[in-house]
Amino acid sequence: MESNFVDYVKILCRSGKGGRGSMHLRHVKYNPNGGPDGGDGGRGGSIYLRGNHNFWTLLHLKYERHIFAQHGGNGGRDKCHGTDGKDIYIDVPPGTVCYDAETGKFVCDVAYDGQEVLLLKGGRGGLGNFQFRTATNQAPRYAQPGEPMQEMTIILELKLLADVGLVGFPNAGKSTLVSALSNARPKIANYPFTTMEPSLGIVGYRDGKSFVMADIPGIIEGASEGRGLGLRFLRHIERNSLLLFMVPGDTDDIRREYEILLNELRQFNAELLDKHRVLAVTKCDLLDEELIEMLRETLPDDLPVVFISAVTGYGLDTLKDLLWAEMNAESNKLAAITTTESIAHRDKDMSTFRAELEDEGEDEDIEYVDADDIEDVEDLEDFEYEEED
Repeated sequence: MESNFVDYVKILCRSGKGGRGSMHLRHVKYNPNGGPDGGDGGRGGSIYLRGNHNFWTLLHLKYERHIFAQHGGNGGRDKCHGTDGKDIYIDVPPGTVCYDAETGKFVCDVAYDGQEVLLLKGGRGGLGNFQFRTATNQAPRYAQPGEPMQEMTIILELKLLADVGLVGFPNAGKSTLVSALSNARPKIANYPFTTMEPSLGIVGYRDGKSFVMADIPGIIEGASEGRGLGLRFLRHIERNSLLLFMVPGDTDDIRREYEILLNELRQFNAELLDKHRVLAVTKCDLLDEELIEMLRETLPDDLPVVFISAVTGYGLDTLKDLLWAEMNAESNKLAAITTTESIAHRDKDMSTFRAELEDEGEDEDIEYVDADDIEDVEDLEDFEYEEED
């Protein structure tokens, strides 16, 4: 069954061209020297990206292979202005980043609901010959063509907006924790890579407060080089305020597994290490208090550590208190201000970009439609000489 979670789409976008100005001389009965009266052409439609919190994936755009704005209308006689082309607004969920599909260059970022970003500007309409009249040239026989349209093939990539991102190996208990702390019901099973797509859960806290937790598929060693599912989904933790590392308590070497996870994040994006981190030792229902105290002495000293069991509820209140304190720490707020934009505005690494598109089924070439098939294109209107009764 095909998933409804779509975080990659590839679209050919084209703005509208400007309408051409009219080159018309007014010549009517009793007024043979009426002079120029050609109107201006209308502007072409522009294409905007607009944040819309009613969407949480890019599923509604999956089959939108072409998005074309309307062309501007041509100017007419009697100084008639051409109609302006209708603008197109592409609604995307907040957290969507746009890249040029040809070069991988960052184009724009839609970070919040209602934000509008100009993607492609429509062409300006050409001036009619009425605009070129002067004392020495009272009957200009020329007009401007409209500006051409702009075209770009774009990749829209969704990066989930969440407060806490879960990082761990497969079967570390991430989905179980999300289901225990929120009403989200991700798939839970006793085999690796049960989670095939990211999921969000709203965690309730004291006094009606809450925060959002993001569960991504498990990371394995070499995920930053394309192994497993990690490379495809690591981008979803780039916008998280806090990273919660999860290592099972029955692991032979908890510190070593934490270092492996940390190294994968470093290889993917070194700026992720600037985020606040918390280490949760999961499945503590398999451990006794004496063993927990022994393990505590072997764990890293540079980050908060909490022992939890999502099945029995052991340590979950302590975990929520710790996460809330770390999220609202002044140093974490300052770090978010200084690092969020640089993370969001990185260009795509083209060595892995094509592989990601192939995984998403977006590597097929888009069929390009010639502008002549949509509307007849004339760069310059011929001289008009019309006589009115």
